[in-house]
Amino acid sequence: MAQAYLFVHFKEKRTPDGEQVYFGISTDGFHWEKVNDGNPVLWSYEGDKGVRDFTITRTKEGRFVILATDLSLAYGWPYKYKQSWGEITRNGSKSLVMWESDDLIHWSNQKMLELGDDDYGCLWAPDIIYDAKNDDYVIHWSSSHKKNDYGPKAIYYSRTKDFKEFTKAEELYRKADSGVIDSAMYEEDGYYYCFIKSEGNPSRIILVKSENITGPFTRVEAFDESMAVLQEGLYEAPTACRLEDGRWCLFLDFYGCDATGQGYIPFIADNLASGKFVRSDASFQFPYGYKHGTILPITLEEYARLKEYQKNPNER
Repeated sequence: MAQAYLFVHFKEKRTPDGEQVYFGISTDGFHWEKVNDGNPVLWSYEGDKGVRDFTITRTKEGRFVILATDLSLAYGWPYKYKQSWGEITRNGSKSLVMWESDDLIHWSNQKMLELGDDDYGCLWAPDIIYDAKNDDYVIHWSSSHKKNDYGPKAIYYSRTKDFKEFTKAEELYRKADSGVIDSAMYEEDGYYYCFIKSEGNPSRIILVKSENITGPFTRVEAFDESMAVLQEGLYEAPTACRLEDGRWCLFLDFYGCDATGQGYIPFIADNLASGKFVRSDASFQFPYGYKHGTILPITLEEYARLKEYQKNPNER
């Protein structure tokens, strides 16, 4: 079945309009178009009044759910957080932001999901995966925690069947020699593969796998070899999708450029199990600089609807 792609992301700007919800669309996953003339599709009015690090999923009922980090550097960096990432890490929002929709056009009011308690630092970069065995959804994110004095971050998770009630957060993955952030998980042939940004040893994206959606996980060493050619400390926010021909396209957010730079770089693999990804950005283009998001396969009908979408700037 022919498919198109939706990229939900934000823009790296120092003004509040950058840290809002933007859509990009594509028919091939490589050549992207802006939606709504490159203006925000959704705007955060609660919490920090800024949103970053998006994920989007289509539920088994066909409903769309967006989750995001509740954080505004434009508003909070100079005053609330005293220009300190450490202050954000420890005292940032314990909530994730959520919107829901039936058609990608009309969205619910913003909801705040308080998935972390007082023992958690800021909740960063959520991701959602459906668990067929439990018939529920696993939401996972990165946080610092009181148990190691808010030191190196780990990946935590909560389960939900309806995005209304959520289980108490538990640890999903912790790396012994560094913090980990930006997890993105996918299923292939009965195994669960999770791309994660390692904050040290190496400071690159790593890939771990498990037969169970909540682990324990083991490293895919072939992926380490694929990433070894990349300079450390310049890539984050992995997101992947399966192309129409069955190959996987992994996008890594390249932040070794200025705020208006390219953003993401694609890597192609025949399958996740091999761990062998080849950089493939020669034919890739996006109409503006963009940041941390998630790609979702959509139908050609949904693509056409988004292509024509125009939002009245006076409407919330």
